[in-house]
Order: sequence, then C-alpha cells, then structure tokens
Amino acid sequence: MPAGNLPLGHRKRLREKFIRSGLKGFHDYEIVELLLTLGSPRKDCKPQAKEAIKRFKTLRGVLEAPPEELQQIGGIGSHSVFGIKLVQEVAREFLKQKVMDKPVYKSSQEIFDYLYHSMRDLKKEVFKVIYLNSQNQIIEIVDLFEGTVNSSVISPREVVEGAIKYNAASLIFVHNHPSGDPEPSQNDKEVTRDLVYAGAIMRIRVLDHIIIGNNRYFSFAGEG
Repeated sequence: MPAGNLPLGHRKRLREKFIRSGLKGFHDYEIVELLLTLGSPRKDCKPQAKEAIKRFKTLRGVLEAPPEELQQIGGIGSHSVFGIKLVQEVAREFLKQKVMDKPVYKSSQEIFDYLYHSMRDLKKEVFKVIYLNSQNQIIEIVDLFEGTVNSSVISPREVVEGAIKYNAASLIFVHNHPSGDPEPSQNDKEVTRDLVYAGAIMRIRVLDHIIIGNNRYFSFAGEG
C-alpha cells in the first residue's frame, strides 16, 4: 500500500469497527481521532488525538475543552475541531429535546443533564426560568437575567408575567455559578424565598431552584 494511503486505510478500519460494534473496544484517543477526521478527512489525526488525550486527560476532557485550547495542539486547526464541536452540539440538542419531549418533569437531575452542557462554560451568571403546565410538561425555557444574581435585579413581577404569558402552572429556576461551586449564597436564598412567595400569591408552584456548578448541582427542593 502506498505510504500516502496508510491514514486512509487505518481510518477505514476504525470506521468499519465502529459500524460493527459501536465504541466497544475503542481507546479514548481512537474516538477523538474519528471525530478529528470529520473535519480533516485526508489527514492522519492519530498523533493529535493522542496529544489531546494526554493534555485533557480523558475523552470527556477533550469533548469539553474550548476550541481555542484544542487548537493549541499542533496540527489541530478550525477544520479539525469541527467534529468535536459537532458532537457537542448534537448531544446538547438531543438532551434538550429529551427534556422538552418528556411527558412530565421528574427530577432535577434531568434538568441538570441538559442545562449543564449549555451553561458550564459561561463566564457570567445566567438565570433561567423553566415554565411548566399543570401536567409538569415543559412549555418554555427563558433566560431572565445575566449577571450577579440578587434580589434587587431578579424581578418576581417579570417571572409572574412570563407564567401568565405561557399559561404556566409551575416554575423551575436555574442559574450557574462560574466559580464551579454550586453551594447557594445568601443572595441565592433570598431570591428563592422572594420568588416562591410571589408564585404562591399567584397560585403558581415553584418546583425547584437549581444551581449548576462544575459537574454537580445544588437543588433547593432536594435540600428541603
């Protein structure tokens, strides 16, 4: 086989192996290699894949790495990053649809599983409101505020107006802590108290307030 065809033959074998048995038996670097080849179809991506695993430690670390950090690895450019970013976005959309298509809201873990992927890299706090109907089906997810969360900037009136607009029977609040520590601050507790009180006046239930940190979360409902 000509030397120029070696990467193509290796890539073909990886793809055939994946088609036969999925990712079973794959090394992490081989999975990264397959993803890199989506954006660089005629390039040997094995060295870059191994270096990515070495630098970011795990497959998950590579998948969660910002594009600019991936491109610090020699041989990985914007085209190579395409496959990794594509998988991230497809996974995010899949999880979103999984949450939105659920017959009913069941747990804070489900909400975390989806929103973690869209909120983990945010540099500022973002406060979201999830509106649900009387069967606990999710109607809409709205970004209410960006910045430091406190009772002076989170408007209960705006939340209630949204509930009326979407004909919501209950609410879930979610925001992130860029520090990675999901433990609630005093401001978080005060905001939650005020929103629960405002909802009760309008007979709108607050099911939970979830704070997203680094691969973990805090649930006010879970903590009682």
